[in-house]
Amino acid sequence: MTGFTLRYTVLFFVVFCSHFVCGQISYSIPEEMAKGSIIGNIAQDLGLDLKRLKLGKARAFSGDVKEYIELNRENGLLLIKENIDRESLCGKITPCAQHLQMILENPMELYSITVEITDVNDNAPTFQKNEIRFEISESAAPGARFVLGRAVDLDVGINGLRSYSLNPTGNFDLENDAGGEGNVEIVLQKALDREKQARINLLLTASDGGEPPLSGTMQIYLTVLDANDNAPIFTQRVYKATVTENAPKGSKLTTVSAFDADEGSNSYVTYVISDAVGSSVANKFTVHQESGEVTLNSQLDYEKSNQYQLNIQAKDQGGLSDTCKVIIEVLDINDNKPTINILSMSSSISEESKPSAVVAMMKVNDPDSMANGQVHCSINDNIPFVITSPSNDFFSIRTEQELDREREAEYNITVTCSDEGVPSLSSSASLRLQISDVNDNAPVFERNNYEAYVVENNIPGLSIFTVKASDVDSNQNARVSYILEDSTVNGVPVSSYVTVSADSGVINAVRSFDYEQLKDFHFRVKAQDGGSPPLSSNVTVKITIQDQNDNVPQVLYPVQTGSSLMAELVPRSADVGYLVTKVVAVDVDSGQNAWLSYKLQKATDRALFEVGPQNGEIRTVRQVTDKDAVKQKLTVVVEDNGQPSRSAVVNINVAVADSFPEVLSEFTDFTHEKQYNDNLTFYLVLALAAVSFLFIACLVVIISVKIYRWRQSRIFYQSNLPVIPYYPPGYTDAGVTGTLPHMYNYDVCMTTDSRKSDCKFSTLGGQNVLVMDPSFTETMQHTVNEKHFLEHPGSPPMQKPPNNDWRLPPNQRPGPSGQHRFHTLQQKWTPYKKSRAAARPEEAGPGAVVGTGPWPNPPTEAEQLQALMAAANEVSEATATLGPRYNAQYVPDYRQNVYIPGSTATLTANPQQQQVPQQALPPPQALPPAEAPKAAPTPASKKKVTKKDKK
Repeated sequence: MTGFTLRYTVLFFVVFCSHFVCGQISYSIPEEMAKGSIIGNIAQDLGLDLKRLKLGKARAFSGDVKEYIELNRENGLLLIKENIDRESLCGKITPCAQHLQMILENPMELYSITVEITDVNDNAPTFQKNEIRFEISESAAPGARFVLGRAVDLDVGINGLRSYSLNPTGNFDLENDAGGEGNVEIVLQKALDREKQARINLLLTASDGGEPPLSGTMQIYLTVLDANDNAPIFTQRVYKATVTENAPKGSKLTTVSAFDADEGSNSYVTYVISDAVGSSVANKFTVHQESGEVTLNSQLDYEKSNQYQLNIQAKDQGGLSDTCKVIIEVLDINDNKPTINILSMSSSISEESKPSAVVAMMKVNDPDSMANGQVHCSINDNIPFVITSPSNDFFSIRTEQELDREREAEYNITVTCSDEGVPSLSSSASLRLQISDVNDNAPVFERNNYEAYVVENNIPGLSIFTVKASDVDSNQNARVSYILEDSTVNGVPVSSYVTVSADSGVINAVRSFDYEQLKDFHFRVKAQDGGSPPLSSNVTVKITIQDQNDNVPQVLYPVQTGSSLMAELVPRSADVGYLVTKVVAVDVDSGQNAWLSYKLQKATDRALFEVGPQNGEIRTVRQVTDKDAVKQKLTVVVEDNGQPSRSAVVNINVAVADSFPEVLSEFTDFTHEKQYNDNLTFYLVLALAAVSFLFIACLVVIISVKIYRWRQSRIFYQSNLPVIPYYPPGYTDAGVTGTLPHMYNYDVCMTTDSRKSDCKFSTLGGQNVLVMDPSFTETMQHTVNEKHFLEHPGSPPMQKPPNNDWRLPPNQRPGPSGQHRFHTLQQKWTPYKKSRAAARPEEAGPGAVVGTGPWPNPPTEAEQLQALMAAANEVSEATATLGPRYNAQYVPDYRQNVYIPGSTATLTANPQQQQVPQQALPPPQALPPAEAPKAAPTPASKKKVTKKDKK
């Protein structure tokens, strides 16, 4: 630093504490050093290795709001971090020092660092005011004193305030007590004469002892007054008072008092706080001008200042004054909680840590004094930790016993610190400590041993079984891997039989097992965790192979060969039960899969031989006769008892003869017979395939035809044809009973939504008939046939109309009585037999359509009139809808509701009544066979016939 030489001293001592090191080192530096300036080499002075500083995460802190000093871990140097001003840091306190703590971890070590800040003469003495004015009576006697205040120099020591000088010094002399630290007073040397000099200007200079010295000045303006020659005098030079730091504003501290021997206005004394008192202190107190009572103006804080000093001045009206001191002592109360500052803390600790391992260090500070600042700390119970205090204000948390992560993986430690004040104040801090896992537990299988079963002929890669092991450790230490231990099965490594999934423990088959070669085998599986070093355990696994019916029976005898011809010889003299031969077969499977049974499948003569179902012996069932064929071929099936069963077939040639030459000639055509049988089987299969194809083809054709007809019916069924009633006028007199001489044919075209309509639409001459029925396809075909018949007379004749018996009442007709449907010409046109009314066939004209439905009774005149009225109404509605083609002139306009006999349809003349549901007609009543009188023709009927003739 410019202007002086950097000097520092080092004081180093080390105190060994239990389980961690405490050390202290001191440095001395001047203030105002530049940033980055070196204070000292802490590593060298403490004898520490730089590597230790790095690994131990060395750091230094002071606990203040602002850090002035920092530690460089790379080179171990203690450096200036911020500019240090001794005056703002310590004020007048000497010596001024910065206290730091350096913490090292792994293991934890604590070092105390003290850096003393020496003063530099960087502040000049200053007065509180640049000028001061006061009055002096001319009657003031020599030796009178006048307080001017004092200058303040923030520096200390030799750089602090050293001397005052006054200029000019003709009438006054300067006096300062306490070596420049007290107030400056000027002493009148000789009496003043206001008439000679009414105003006096003085210059007061304050100088310090620095090098070079600095100084400050203040102008003094004096006014000389007349008359008052007695100054006030305090009863005490020093007053003392005490107050607690929590005393409220306005609390009375003390009362000062001064006496003036003058009389009148010159004896009136007022009290003020001297200007020599700093504003920060003067603002905390007030003094009453007349009574001199000193009171508290703001709250005090013992931790900031425990003593205050006031200079109170007493003045009279003549300008004379006197001063006294008031010393105020501040008493401490317990108003501050302990402050917990965690210096270092481990977020996790290994479960294998030994007891007394340090997990956290903290500093606890209570700014109160005496018992109020005495602190003791404790932690929560039932945890394996303890808190100790290695030194004042420092506490450490240690392990008290061994830890086990599997029992408790995390601890929440609550530190509570309380002082000894009354009442006691406390604060707490919570620490969360994780217990890191150590691989101290081996994997454990769910079972002591495993046994699994697998059916032979399995697919390679089949999952047979799963072994499962668990590890109570965590993370990598709990990751279990499965390993197949090396061993052999029948001299072959077990790895060629099975594999074990390292992650899931699934045991897979490497090959397809054969029960006939290997019944069972053992191997060991090891479960190993991922710790370091890894821990493991093993278990024995037994795989049992179950038999499957995978082998067909093998025929040992008779031997089947393709080239040679073998035959069993049976003499014709053989009796019943003669042993021809024995079929010998074996099955390499086991259990019921190897149980064999024998049965005779084919034989030339099944009545001659039988096979023993258990032993395979072929014996004669009856006596051999001369009629039996010489060559006999037997087919024997050997079947096991497996599910599903397997079988083998053996062919046995048997010769019924007494000598070998007789046999030889008969067995030469066995080969040709076999070829014939093979060709026959081929032709049978071919014929079956052809028949199946023809059946399917016919089925498809039938379904297609049905679908086509259904679609055609839907086209007519869903059409939106209008309802058009039409009434042809070609009717003749029928001569029936009733008031009307004519019968009318009522044909109605119903809506397309009437699926069950019993009415039809017809034109004159019967050329076209359209039946509103879902099965109208067949009706149209009959219509076409009828048209063809009319146009071609040479065609085959149609069915003849019925006889005249239909005109009789039902009870007079020959044959069955009651309602009956007669088969007439309408049956040819409409095979559904649903027409209800028509003219009589022998009386109707060539264009009339004859109905086949029953006519219960001959219609009366009223009924016929009602029918005509309904027809007229329908025609008028159709004419209004479709135009002039359908005119009401064809039929009379009778306005009555009628019904058509033999039909469930109701015709109405009122459109608003068409929505009324139809009601069933009562059954017809049988009438006596009396003939009703013939009614005269009505005008309406004549008009209708006449128009037909014109047409």
